[in-house]
Amino acid sequence: MSPRILNNPAYRDWHNSRFKWTIFENELKWHINEATPGNEDYSLADAMHKFAKKNDMVVRGHTIIWENPRWLPSWVLNMSKTELSAAIGARFNSIMNRYKGQFIHWDVDNENLHYEFLDNKLGEKNVTASFYNKAHKIDEKPLLFLNEFGTIEQHRDRYATPARYLQKIRKLRSNGHGGPLGIGLQGHFDTPNLPHIRSAIDILASANLPIWITELDVSTRPNQEMYLDQILRELHAHPAVKGIMIWSPWQPQGCYKMCLTDNSFQNLPSGNIVDKFMQELSNKGFQGNTDSNGYLKTSLFHGDYQAKISHPTIL
Repeated sequence: MSPRILNNPAYRDWHNSRFKWTIFENELKWHINEATPGNEDYSLADAMHKFAKKNDMVVRGHTIIWENPRWLPSWVLNMSKTELSAAIGARFNSIMNRYKGQFIHWDVDNENLHYEFLDNKLGEKNVTASFYNKAHKIDEKPLLFLNEFGTIEQHRDRYATPARYLQKIRKLRSNGHGGPLGIGLQGHFDTPNLPHIRSAIDILASANLPIWITELDVSTRPNQEMYLDQILRELHAHPAVKGIMIWSPWQPQGCYKMCLTDNSFQNLPSGNIVDKFMQELSNKGFQGNTDSNGYLKTSLFHGDYQAKISHPTIL
C-alpha cells in the first residue's frame, strides 16, 4: 500500500475490504528514512504501521538495506569501509529496534544476487551472513528473506538463476547464518513462461525454506489480465509457495507496473482477476444441497472452512 491510504477513505475502503497482509511501497527504505546522515524520518512509516495495526493487518518489512547503489542513500556511496560498516550497523539498530516484534517478515539485503555494492565495499566473505545474523539478534520474531527478481520471471537472467539462488543460500549458511531464512521471489512479469516458473520453484523448493512471492505484477500489455490469472494459478498450485503479495500500491499518477483499480476505486480488469481468484480460494457464498443420502460433494482448495448446515424441517 502507498501512504495515500492514510488520507483517502475510498482507497482505504477498497484496500481493507480485500487484504489482510500488506507491505509498504517505499516508506521503509533507507534512502527514504535517512536522506541525509543522522536525520531520520520514519513519520510516514510509523503512520502506515499504526494504520495497519489498527486494521489487524500483517506487515512485511521491505527493506533494511539494498545492494543496488541506486537505492542507497547517496551519502554512503563514497564512504570508507570503516564508515560504511558503522553506517550499516546504525541502520540495522535504528529500523529494527523501532519495529521490533511488529513485522512478520523482513527483506534484509535486497537483490543480493544482482548487485554486490555493499559486499564489495566491505570486502568480507561473510558480510551478507553478518547482516542476517545482526537482524536476527535484534529481533528473533521475523522470518528473514533474500528478495530477488528474475528467478521465476525469465530463464535468461543469468544473475538470479535458481542454481545461483541455492548457491547464495548455501553460502549464507556456510558463512554462519543459521537463523530463519526465506526465499523471496519478486515476480515482475512481462509475458510469463509457465513451465519455467514451475521448474524454477521446483529447484528452489529443494532448500526446504518458505517461498514467498513478494512483489507480483504484470506489465501493461495486451492480455495482461489473462497472464495475471495464469500466473496466480500457477504460483498458488505449487506446494512450496507459502504466500503471494501483489505489488500494486495505488498512486493517482499510476502504479509501478500494474494497478488493480482506477482513481475512482472501480476495479480495472486486473483487479477483477484478483477478486475472482480470492473468491475462489475462500469459497465464500458457496451453497449446495445434499443428495438423498445426505452427502454433498464439491472441490475445494486446501484450507479451513466454516460451514452452516440447515434442514427444511429442523430449526
